[in-house]
Amino acid sequence: MSEIRVNKLIDEAGTGAVELTQGATLPSGKTISGSGTIAVNSSGTAAGLTGTPDITVGNIVGAAATFSGVLTYEDVTNVDSVGLITARTGINVVAGNTSIKGAVEAVNVGSHSGTILTLDTQLGTVFTHDLQGKAVGLVSITNFPATANSFHTVTLLLNQNSAGTANTTAATGIGTNITLTPTGVAGFTTSALVGSATTVTLSTTAEDIDVVTFGIHYNGGGTGTKANYNTFVTKNGDFRYGTIGF
Repeated sequence: MSEIRVNKLIDEAGTGAVELTQGATLPSGKTISGSGTIAVNSSGTAAGLTGTPDITVGNIVGAAATFSGVLTYEDVTNVDSVGLITARTGINVVAGNTSIKGAVEAVNVGSHSGTILTLDTQLGTVFTHDLQGKAVGLVSITNFPATANSFHTVTLLLNQNSAGTANTTAATGIGTNITLTPTGVAGFTTSALVGSATTVTLSTTAEDIDVVTFGIHYNGGGTGTKANYNTFVTKNGDFRYGTIGF
């Protein structure tokens, strides 16, 4: 076996790299080191992985992976996330059970503008509103998903004013005017179904708490067509502060 001892190899012109016509073999335990790069362009391999290149491959198999941005993918068998999972168009459970651990239903303050009270379901499904100087003539329920034949429930806790006079007539009662704005829809005005009456009449006792529940049934038709929605509203009772039990 012959041995050549040199410090550097360059091509015959003295300006380029040497071509290893028959390839090269590294003995066991030996490495290639230096401050340059290795570019491999054989079929089935990826080269030039420095910087931030885009790579398209068929399958990736590995023990673990770390992603610093948003990971978007489809048709995944199992998802185990320690953070928040955002599903763009909902979650479809076709078998088994759905378990949500540590879920907390937040109580949010309705957004009041004039006599319009907006209940944005992106914030939650339970809202509070103080009627002291802030009467409600129109309830607007926004950003609820319109999925196939679905029913959404929104609860509103209303605190009566100090005179007991807010929202007690048909003109300003709860249920006469409801605006529905499903996700991705411009919105439309309708009226709620309130048993045999036309409105929910609130308590006339000062500082009472009225719990009003809205139910929105979407039959799965056109998302922006009012005829495909029924809105129900009911009052669960009058509650007031007291000393019983203290």
